[in-house]
Amino acid sequence: MIKFNGRPDNDNKNNAGKPKKRRFNDKNIKIADGRSGGADERAIYQFAENAFLKNPNVVPVVLPQVKTHDKTRGEIRKGDRNPTLTQNNYAAIDLGTNSCRLVVATPTTTSFRVVETFSKVVRLGEGIIQDNELSLKAMRRTIQALKVCRGVIDEYMPIAASRFVATAACRRAKNVAQFVEMAKREAGIDLEVISSKEEARLSVVGCLPLLNRNIKRVLVFDIGGGSTQISLARVTDNGKTFIEGFVSLPYGVVTISEAFAGHEMSTLEYSTVVERTQAILQEFEDKHQIYQAIANQEIQVIGTSGTVTVIGAVHLKLPRYNRSAVDGIAISAPDIDFTINKIKTMGVEGRCKHPCIGQSKSDLTVAGCAIIEALMTFWPISEITVADRGIREGILLDLMHAQKNNTSHHRKKNRRSGRFPYDRRAHKNTAFHSQKSVAQ
Repeated sequence: MIKFNGRPDNDNKNNAGKPKKRRFNDKNIKIADGRSGGADERAIYQFAENAFLKNPNVVPVVLPQVKTHDKTRGEIRKGDRNPTLTQNNYAAIDLGTNSCRLVVATPTTTSFRVVETFSKVVRLGEGIIQDNELSLKAMRRTIQALKVCRGVIDEYMPIAASRFVATAACRRAKNVAQFVEMAKREAGIDLEVISSKEEARLSVVGCLPLLNRNIKRVLVFDIGGGSTQISLARVTDNGKTFIEGFVSLPYGVVTISEAFAGHEMSTLEYSTVVERTQAILQEFEDKHQIYQAIANQEIQVIGTSGTVTVIGAVHLKLPRYNRSAVDGIAISAPDIDFTINKIKTMGVEGRCKHPCIGQSKSDLTVAGCAIIEALMTFWPISEITVADRGIREGILLDLMHAQKNNTSHHRKKNRRSGRFPYDRRAHKNTAFHSQKSVAQ
């Protein structure tokens, strides 16, 4: 099981190959797209200093065989299901700033098999950068999606264990308690608002199946709608994995897109995102000294987000998105650079028409590309492993691991007692439960 490590920082003080200090300085940024400076330019810098540097924490795999799509319900994918068999089902919900995603799965000998998934763009964090509140309209949209989740979960009862988490938008919202209460009352979903630290951990757990066994360290970045988590993890010789450190960027694709809404991102605006991201990365680099390790290809880089999977699909020239084709592929730095430039030069109309991007992701993809470009130019990354997995999968693996340990514990205890062939307490009705909501 992954847990955060409390060891002291890396003792290696060798700064050879270390990137130069990058500071955000408006005098060093040139307007390359011909737009005039003045008030417009100052407004961008003010946004960078105010919105990007604010802490948003205001309030302390198996491909499905059958696919159905209902615009009113969202996207539902069904996996293999034999109704005559009793399955040990688990459920996980990842409610982000942009989308609501559910997965129901059953464990296998090595991992788990997806029974059904649901995904819908809800834009819960729409407008949150204005007043740090969830709008009633956004909450209503999200509640409708959660009702669908509730219905899907009910189809697969009993559920052995479940966990429903909400991330950046709910962490930031002052009225999160109202929304959590609405979700429980109207949709029957007990949401748990997790910290950025826990979000980063779950992303790493979800990506563990993609780790290269020959590489002992991994850098996982998860570009969300309202925040971006970057985690550094290490695999020990006995197979244990721990997180050395993480950094949470207080913005994601939705908050960036809304900050520059109403027009295509200019070169100056795009550069602002890159510069601000690299300024935060510099603090992380100073603490963990990973530049040279990445240059020596001693650290595997894994990206999990809608932007990363879109880059994978565009790179492969897929006629439509295909998870099995994208998940787990490694894309070289030159190919990533080429694909990002291709996406940017498509324009709004071109991205809206692209089968792997579409209207709902047109503006979000460019915002995500700016963050990825910041990572690629800050560290000497030679390739990125694309992950179409993350928090939901991390939750499932957590739950199944805990259940396996509990079962093993009961078996050992029963063998010692010798009174009953099984522990009767284990047969109590614990079919469905959710974590209590916690705002961190």
